[in-house]
Amino acid sequence: MKIIIAGAGEIGCHLAKMLSTELHDITVVSNDEDRLEQVASECDVITIAGKPTSIETLLRAGADEADLFIAVNPDQEQDINIVSAILAKKLGSKKVTVRINSEEYQKAENKILFTELGIDSLFYPEKIAATEILNLIKQSTASEFMNYSHGKLQLVVYKLEDGSPMIDRTVEELRKSTDNLLRSVAVSRHGETIFPKKDTRFRLNDLVYIISKKEGVEKALKLSGKEKVFVKNLMILGGGRIGEMVARNMEKQAESVKLIDIKPERCEELSEILNKTLVINGDGRNSDLLIEEGIKEADAFVAVTSNSETNILSCVIAKRLGVPRVIAEVENFEYIKLAEDMGVNSVINKKLITAGRIFRFTLSNKVRSIKMLTGADAEVLEFIVNTDSAITDAPIKDLNFPQDAIIGGVIRGNESFIADENTIIRPYDQVVVFASPEAVSKVDKFFL
Repeated sequence: MKIIIAGAGEIGCHLAKMLSTELHDITVVSNDEDRLEQVASECDVITIAGKPTSIETLLRAGADEADLFIAVNPDQEQDINIVSAILAKKLGSKKVTVRINSEEYQKAENKILFTELGIDSLFYPEKIAATEILNLIKQSTASEFMNYSHGKLQLVVYKLEDGSPMIDRTVEELRKSTDNLLRSVAVSRHGETIFPKKDTRFRLNDLVYIISKKEGVEKALKLSGKEKVFVKNLMILGGGRIGEMVARNMEKQAESVKLIDIKPERCEELSEILNKTLVINGDGRNSDLLIEEGIKEADAFVAVTSNSETNILSCVIAKRLGVPRVIAEVENFEYIKLAEDMGVNSVINKKLITAGRIFRFTLSNKVRSIKMLTGADAEVLEFIVNTDSAITDAPIKDLNFPQDAIIGGVIRGNESFIADENTIIRPYDQVVVFASPEAVSKVDKFFL
């Protein structure tokens, strides 16, 4: 595919690196020449210096023949993203997708307006991140959580700690003991991602990825060995868009929500916006401040400042002060494993979240969703099965399906079930697949 990325910020650079490994023809457009030089040194892409809203610049980049145009300038440049995408579509780009920073634009009636303007999809990384955090607060024993088809199948991820009944049991023993309600589809161990076989044994400190039917989720979570935490008292560090959205939603559920931000002017704004949240001006890295504001009574602590180091450090402090559930936004990839090793329960990364949304456009139109996992070198894809897809030709065991991919579960009408080697996939099924990045394109071909 010929892909144009307008914007060489963190998300744009990450997308360029990821998509260039898939042998796509990538062009990055930006008026920041230093950032262009950086991305060109890190991956095989063409760079074009100029304004993404310039027709001349867009034509130099090849917008008249692009398969996909991605506008991902920083969130304060939302208008540039929208205008450049509209121009690209009018010039001939087949699909365009835009980063936005407004919840207003995601309302159903407004999405229609953008469709009429030629924009195929809008994504709001901060809103997606806030939604993930809220799901993790509700499912307090999981480090990652995802619903498929309104919960008919669910993905839960957690670390096996002392007391977990899964330790030293095999994948097959787990399946039998849970009446085939759930299945482990991936294990992250010492930095290596394993696609488990029947005889693979779970070990202490494994990060396990489980696909479960709705009625098996509670059982899956109990197997972690952790007690479920009901979040009545929540403390948030960081008053940006993510912190604001989490606070606004948790006001409806928690008894107490406190939000700390270091900027006095932002605290004043938040005090006007939020109804039931106590807004505190201060430095969340200061343990005395956290203690003074009641951190020891908090059931969960969420750190979502713009600084990864601050988020990790404050979560470590919160954990040491007895908070059972801590969640950090970590944008530096090299810090993700460090944060997990230091006891951070869940890590949120906007670049990975966004990349999953965008990557879907480079695959067949049968890919309904894709999520790139933070704790493993793997991706979770949801497919809609075509009438003549190769995946329907035989039972899974006879399909020569990639070794580094596993079909986890199937949704068929109102029913769902966990897949095994004898499962036969039918047209119109929704199928959840776990795959290594290298296997994604091979898996995609089975659903064409």
